[in-house]
Amino acid sequence: MSEQELIYLMALTRLLPYNSQVQHALLDAAGNATTLFEARRDLGSLIPEITPRLAETMAQMGDHVTRAEQELTFAQNNHIAVIPCDDSRYPIRLRECQDASVILFYRGNADLNSLHILSIVGTRKATDYGKRFCQRFLNELSQICPDCIIVSGLAYGIDIAAHRQALANGLQTIGVLAHGLDQIYPRMHRNTAIEMLTHGGLLTEFMSQSNADKINFVSRNRIVAGISDATLVVESARKGGSLITADIANGYGRDVFAVPGRVGDSASEGCNQLIGNNRAALLTSTENFVDAMGWETKGDKKGPIQRDLFVQLSEEEQVVYNALKDTDGKHINQLTVETNLPIGQLSSLLFELEMRGVVRQLSGGLYRLV
Repeated sequence: MSEQELIYLMALTRLLPYNSQVQHALLDAAGNATTLFEARRDLGSLIPEITPRLAETMAQMGDHVTRAEQELTFAQNNHIAVIPCDDSRYPIRLRECQDASVILFYRGNADLNSLHILSIVGTRKATDYGKRFCQRFLNELSQICPDCIIVSGLAYGIDIAAHRQALANGLQTIGVLAHGLDQIYPRMHRNTAIEMLTHGGLLTEFMSQSNADKINFVSRNRIVAGISDATLVVESARKGGSLITADIANGYGRDVFAVPGRVGDSASEGCNQLIGNNRAALLTSTENFVDAMGWETKGDKKGPIQRDLFVQLSEEEQVVYNALKDTDGKHINQLTVETNLPIGQLSSLLFELEMRGVVRQLSGGLYRLV
């Protein structure tokens, strides 16, 4: 993608903040941001269905170009990758979400499309119970699934505990920020954030000079939920940002797990509520989690599985078949990464293959060949 197109994309996000669905709709209608910019004063002729109010707003797109140019220079000078939604580096899981960020800013060395990604969230007022859980869970996870990337929000409490325990156990970890990459909030987590740059990374949809405003944290939560295969809530009060993240993950069709706590314990009320309302699966052990996700682990030693297939497959169906061949099953999120197929198309292909007796659906979003 040209630098000019990146600049116009950034200008668009500044013009219509917190409204990624409208941004995507405009880009789909125009084809690209450059066309939007060039037709900004007469968008009605390009997009007849555009509302007068939106057309009037879009006419001001040029006011944000200089700021976008400055941001691109800042990114280039600070080793920050500017990743548009159609870039191969863009998280494919997030791209499938209807409100995916049009553009992301990333500094780090972790693959945003790694096969195993888990988000861990929770209260900012973490108890010893929650911190000890993070320590034990991530220690065990590092031994049975050492390629798993841990995602969280670099906030106080469970977030920073998850990041630090991931680092301590050799797991890569990514912090999703509610501000630009020119600062770290809270500042006391700066040293951990710096360590993450070479053992994971920092990711945001916000330009530099963006304040860590309350609305940004709500927007940030959807990236935490959308970038991963599953979200794990460790501790949460009856109300809190981690419950919002869990709800978003459920809305995206992602797996949600919660760590149970004592009845009446305020730090665990949210988790117990999620489990009781069937909005999250009860997490009983690390092995239980890995099995539920259908992740292949370090200790897996599977012999070759021979199958004869006497049905005619389309090119896309063959891709899915090849991904499932010689395995005991894979999770749909893992399949969408391996096949590079949109999850909607993949679901349709899996359904068709299931109806034809080629694929069998298991519990927990797992699929395997018959």
